[in-house]
Amino acid sequence: MRQPEPLEIGVMFWAGGDPAATLQEVKSLGVRCGQLGIPGTMPLNDAVTAAWKQALEAEQFTLVTVFAAYDGESYADIPTVQRTVGFIPETTRAEREARTYAISDFAAALGVPSIACHIGFIPEDPANPDYKAVREMVRRVADYAARHGQTFALETGQEPARVLLRFIEDVARPNVRINFDPANMILYGTGDPIEALDLLGPLVISVHCKDGDWPPRDRPGALGTERPLGQGSVGIRRFIQKLKQLGYRGTLNIEREVEDREQRLADIRTAVRLLEQIKAELA
Repeated sequence: MRQPEPLEIGVMFWAGGDPAATLQEVKSLGVRCGQLGIPGTMPLNDAVTAAWKQALEAEQFTLVTVFAAYDGESYADIPTVQRTVGFIPETTRAEREARTYAISDFAAALGVPSIACHIGFIPEDPANPDYKAVREMVRRVADYAARHGQTFALETGQEPARVLLRFIEDVARPNVRINFDPANMILYGTGDPIEALDLLGPLVISVHCKDGDWPPRDRPGALGTERPLGQGSVGIRRFIQKLKQLGYRGTLNIEREVEDREQRLADIRTAVRLLEQIKAELA
């Protein structure tokens, strides 16, 4: 697989349908690399793996991360996220741990060096039973990924930066890193993403270029609103500038989660042009 250039623009996209057609659509946006999300209900068998491997080789497309999502997750609002997402729900931990191992095997077969996911809201109290259980689960997943030479990246947003940093230090695995999503920190109201980068920067191996606005003050528990890149509260130029200052050399993966397909594709094309302009200005 081709090694992406530092700060090369990519796209976060989801598997579904024919791999070759999916990659051709992503490439039509003007990118040659990105991150692949795997829905929780998608089968991961030899035939699926072979199809993706063949398509990636034929299209000369580079994956930098494979993301795991899990059956039963919902991002309807903050309380629902707390109940359903990642490794926090006790009743689905064993199933989701096995699924994450399968994601690691799938990524290894494709030659992808990193897996990632939302592990859910990390409790602030290290004595909390959920904190301890999730810590041990992350350790096991990290150790499994390490056998494939992979990093295991935790996505930002659902807890303040200081809580995530302390948790990763407690996990104490050298291959546990961060996929930094600046918009998530705003959407969940957990802190200024630029300030968070100062704290988390050394652990960041991949990023999402996504934008959004803060949660409404008059609706407790509501998430903020995602916006097209450059139209929200992130300050994408400052974000890229900070990444450069910190010596980040990974890809800039555009993520746009609006449901309307045509709107999503149009917004990504606009985001590619915006990032190209920002990169040129900061060069």
